[in-house]
Amino acid sequence: MGSKFAQALFAMLLIASMVPSSVANKDWQQRNYTGWGFNHGPYHLNKTEGPKKIVVGGSENWHYGFNYADWSLKNASFYVKDTLVFKYDPPTNSTGPHSVYLLPNLWSFIHCDLSQAKMVGSPTQGGGNGFEFVLKSWQPYYFACGEHGGVHCKDGMMRFFVFPKLRGWHY
Repeated sequence: MGSKFAQALFAMLLIASMVPSSVANKDWQQRNYTGWGFNHGPYHLNKTEGPKKIVVGGSENWHYGFNYADWSLKNASFYVKDTLVFKYDPPTNSTGPHSVYLLPNLWSFIHCDLSQAKMVGSPTQGGGNGFEFVLKSWQPYYFACGEHGGVHCKDGMMRFFVFPKLRGWHY
């Protein structure tokens, strides 16, 4: 009896959670029921352009002291198949090194714990046109600079995350 009740409750919660998302992109005032086969007039499905290349930090590139979390929020939306381009100067006598690590989870991101992180960009890869990282999946991606034992991540604000969206029905 208890498991049937739990299954019914779960089914009701699942259905209830689907209703708001199924109507969220509808323009009900204009009777535009896009997504259900009605695609006429000036209205159309929510189409986004194809994959974009996005320079991390914009014209600031990837450097110590810039707030990348703020940048990522202001420059959303990111989509699956978009490419992040990390540009930074290779280390010299006057500039310190930078790198890019992909952190495995939110806890590691919050604490700048690089112990299980994977280096995706070495200190020499950011020069010139930079290096590219493709957002291949619908999942959160946590990035940080791993130089100086995580100081760039902790004190230099060189960390951000993105959770790419799906592009809709048409790619």
